[in-house]
Amino acid sequence: MLKPSLASFMFICACLIWPVQAGYDRNQAVPVEKVLYGDVDSVRNITENQLVEDRNQGWKTFGGALIGGVLGHQIGSGSGQDVATVLGALIGGGIGHQYGSGSTIKTFKLVELMINQEDGTQIMVIQDYDAGMVFNVGDRVRVVYLQGSVRVDRAM
Repeated sequence: MLKPSLASFMFICACLIWPVQAGYDRNQAVPVEKVLYGDVDSVRNITENQLVEDRNQGWKTFGGALIGGVLGHQIGSGSGQDVATVLGALIGGGIGHQYGSGSTIKTFKLVELMINQEDGTQIMVIQDYDAGMVFNVGDRVRVVYLQGSVRVDRAM
């Protein structure tokens, strides 16, 4: 049986490795808080660079330690073999950590919209750029308020 601390550790690791999902998936209904219509006052295409860390860093360190331990175990005999196994695991883990680390810079295309809503309020929304949904000044748009987010599309 798993100890509570080990089970908690495994749960936390699973949560960190699990891919990040959008607010909702395709073919899933989500509650809408309100819908307002408005006109686009300004449009600005922007980009955002984001540093994306390698989420598999721990596995690469573990793999390096495992391989280093196996290789170290092949050396010597008796207590010397035990020492070689531990040193091999430490060296392999260090190499796996150093050369396994990786981060990349990902560029996101975004669009910033200034919208005059029909209730008299003016809002600014930044959302992902969609080549199939290009906005121009003066376009009639629909602002959909979801729980914790907002989405703008063309009014129909």
